[in-house]
Amino acid sequence: MSFRLGGGDGVSVEAAKWRWALEQLGCDVVTVAGEGDAERVVPELAIHAGRAPDDMTVQRALADADVVVVENVCSLPLNPGAADAVARALRGRPAILHHHDLAWQRPHFAGSGPPPDDRAWRHVTINWLSRRELAAHGIDATVVYNTFDPDPPRGSREAVRAALGLAESDRLVLQATRALARKRVDAALALAADLGATYWLLGPPEDGYGPTLERMLEAARCPVRTGPVVVEGTLSGVEDAYAACDVVALPSSWEGFGNPVLESATHRRPLVVGDYPVARELQGFGFDWFFDTDEDRARLARWLDSPDPSLLDANAAIARRYFSLADLPRRVGGLLRALGIVRSAGSVCGRGDRGACRP
Repeated sequence: MSFRLGGGDGVSVEAAKWRWALEQLGCDVVTVAGEGDAERVVPELAIHAGRAPDDMTVQRALADADVVVVENVCSLPLNPGAADAVARALRGRPAILHHHDLAWQRPHFAGSGPPPDDRAWRHVTINWLSRRELAAHGIDATVVYNTFDPDPPRGSREAVRAALGLAESDRLVLQATRALARKRVDAALALAADLGATYWLLGPPEDGYGPTLERMLEAARCPVRTGPVVVEGTLSGVEDAYAACDVVALPSSWEGFGNPVLESATHRRPLVVGDYPVARELQGFGFDWFFDTDEDRARLARWLDSPDPSLLDANAAIARRYFSLADLPRRVGGLLRALGIVRSAGSVCGRGDRGACRP
């Protein structure tokens, strides 16, 4: 369950992967969200609902679940009433609180306290920084990094670049994110201008950032493209964007993870990344990235003039070894076993066998 599901935001993307992992373990999965693509929609769970759901509504939505995976609803106070109602509904019930961010990690929530806790729950963070911060509040958590297909579908470079009006010799910088202040679109625009490249922002503005983004794009010193393009009657996908670009930009000041750092590796593209704390944590695995500094921008320009495939090979190998989607069912299965969600034979949830997965 989440505030929203089915979109291009990181929480929705990772929730879909967890659903796949649970289904691989034999579980029946039902999705619950305030908006978006979910089997059960409870509008009061949405971020901007304006009112909290009543306890009975939440309880009905979760009544037949043996375990509930809560995606960020209790992590950030984006809809505090919804978080409180969900916490009340789950007291004493097996649940996994999957924290993509924590309240104090966002400047406007800096004074917030820790998420709710219960003996029946397990907390999961997507980085060690958050695990340590929860521990300081007396909450134990397990780290499960975001995972990725190490062999993703390959997009259509030529067709997408043609749709964008680019020649093969033109350079393209891709920012495969939504537009928010912390995504630092201005830095990505400056990078594209320095490289003599076109800038492509894939996602939309959110949280009232539209007017700021519009002014920023109008003042850009480089050609700008926004949103997916239509290729042969079909809207381009993320794989097409990565295939079309020459550089991936993620100059963010904060990310709970930052999926483009791994997507750039699996799609074999160089990455320019902001110096946010979790990026440094992930770099510890050995990735060779270009940070958003004058020195690294100059190094990137030299690399683009004479590309060295060994950098891309090494990053792809690290992604395959440590962040493979194929490992996610095993990790999620361990969490379910810790919650007591097992069958007598020792395997987790049997698909189609309702009631067989009782704790």
